[in-house]
Amino acid sequence: MRILFLGDVFGRSGRDAVKEHLPALKEKLSPDVTIVNVDNAASGRGVTQAIAKEIIDYGVDCLTGGDHIWDQREMVCGVENIPEIIRPANMPEGTPGRGFWSSTLNGQKITVLHLCGTVFMNHSFDNPFDYVDKFLAQHKINKSSHIFVDFHTEATSEKMALGHYLDGRVSAVIGSHTHIPTADAQIFTKGTAYQTDAGMCGDYNSVIGVNPQAPIHNFTRKVPKEKMSPADGEATVCGTFIETDDNTGLAIKIAPIRIGPRLSEEIPNP
Repeated sequence: MRILFLGDVFGRSGRDAVKEHLPALKEKLSPDVTIVNVDNAASGRGVTQAIAKEIIDYGVDCLTGGDHIWDQREMVCGVENIPEIIRPANMPEGTPGRGFWSSTLNGQKITVLHLCGTVFMNHSFDNPFDYVDKFLAQHKINKSSHIFVDFHTEATSEKMALGHYLDGRVSAVIGSHTHIPTADAQIFTKGTAYQTDAGMCGDYNSVIGVNPQAPIHNFTRKVPKEKMSPADGEATVCGTFIETDDNTGLAIKIAPIRIGPRLSEEIPNP
């Protein structure tokens, strides 16, 4: 199975870049499933129903959120209206929405599980290690079954620890949230594809997607915070392409994706 994942979409420039580049990516890589993180798609703060539907119309199968999933208040109810969008699974029981998405394509089942970490995060999430053990007691990779994990958290150590913890138990663990693409795309010893962060789809002439002036002001002066606003220059699309073995559900290929200005481009061969 071929899996295409695009990292955090940041603001309008990120959405425009995905709209522009996703068709050519899909034509070249022929993914069976396309997953996009939309935690910052609405002016850098969460996502709206209209924006979620817009991105789905670009040819996306599943949208993941993150710690900003409720920043747009309409999504507390709206997350129930869009079956393609999932919020972090390790939220308290009774939280609106779903934490995983599944589909069967050409006899192959793909499940996308979305988790948030607990280190340096502003929200209280249940322990992702405990949660994933319970989840995998009911969902396993095997012949015709694949599991992709979007792990949305701040600490690189927490991401790497979960990746090793799930090695051989899921198809892939790919990090999101920190908006910087890491150079450690690899397949772990037991066959799980891993990257600490896929990066963002946004303007990299910024501070993780935000116009630099406000963050610089806030770091250098102890006065009331400047208002953050998304950088609106030409965006770079960043993500990860993974191929798994249909007989085992384990990874046989992982390659980073970078398309756009400022960062060196990298487009994997199919």
